[in-house]
Amino acid sequence: MFARINAHHSQNAYVTNDLNRALAVWRDAFGAPSFHVFTNDAPGLSSSHPYRLKIALANVGGVEIELIEPLDDLATLHAEPLPKDRSFAICFHHIAMRIQGELADFEAHMASLDPVLHPVVWRGGLGDLMRYAYTDERPTLGHYVEHVWFDDAFYAQMASAIPVYPGK
Repeated sequence: MFARINAHHSQNAYVTNDLNRALAVWRDAFGAPSFHVFTNDAPGLSSSHPYRLKIALANVGGVEIELIEPLDDLATLHAEPLPKDRSFAICFHHIAMRIQGELADFEAHMASLDPVLHPVVWRGGLGDLMRYAYTDERPTLGHYVEHVWFDDAFYAQMASAIPVYPGK
């Protein structure tokens, strides 16, 4: 995915309309008994589209798994693949490419993408601690790609809260 220096596939993300039920699926069918669960209402979080999400993270086999439940009608990017009849679903949504290095490396990565081939449909960040942008790769790959950068200390703090399976 995006052959770029410092860009590494780090995450597979799924959307669901019932996070508790999706967590039970991951526990019972895939052997991941717990996830770090939070909402995205951190002070200072900015976004090109307002939204509220409930998010669950676990590291499974070296890949971060993200489960996302949209909490309001503003989170259309995440809600659009879910069934309109609200029947339970877990739908693949995006992969994440983590950009390692400095914030300037993230900016250079984003500048290297052709905006016609890889249109940015959503972006945001958390001060100087995190930046993200989603490109719409559905016409070619069938899903979005999140490009994300974290300050190293912030990432270490976040990663320390995420359960890892299999355990050591």
